[in-house]
Amino acid sequence: MVPADLRTDILAANARFMEAFGRGDAAGLASLYTTGGQLLPPNSAVVAGRDAIRSFWQGAMNLGLTQAQLKTVEIEGHEDTAIEGGEYTLRAAGGQVADTGKYVVIWKKEGGAWKLHRDIWNTSQPASAK
Repeated sequence: MVPADLRTDILAANARFMEAFGRGDAAGLASLYTTGGQLLPPNSAVVAGRDAIRSFWQGAMNLGLTQAQLKTVEIEGHEDTAIEGGEYTLRAAGGQVADTGKYVVIWKKEGGAWKLHRDIWNTSQPASAK
C-alpha cells in the first residue's frame, strides 16, 4: 500500500513538471531533478546532470513540443526512494499528438522534496518504415 502523502507528493511534482513544460521552462524542468539526475531517453545516450537535462528539454521544446501529459499508473515507495510507472502524451502546436508511450521514474527525496532521479521512457508508437 502506497502512503497517501507519497502519492500526493508525486502527483504534485508531476503537475509542476507538466506546468513547466507548458510554459516552455526548461530550467524549471531541470530543477525538478536531483543534482545527480539522469534522463535515459530512447535512441540516445544518458543525459546526466541538471545542465544537460535543461539543454535536453530545451531542445525538445525547440523542436516544437509544447505540452507533456503524465498519467501515473503505479507508485511504489521505499523510504527515501519511490518508483513510478506511467503513461505520457507529448503534444506539439495546436494540440497535435507528437508521441505517446510509457515511462518509469525513480524518485529520490532531496532537500525534503521528491525529485526525479532516473527518468526513462519509450514510445508506444510503431517503428516507422525506412
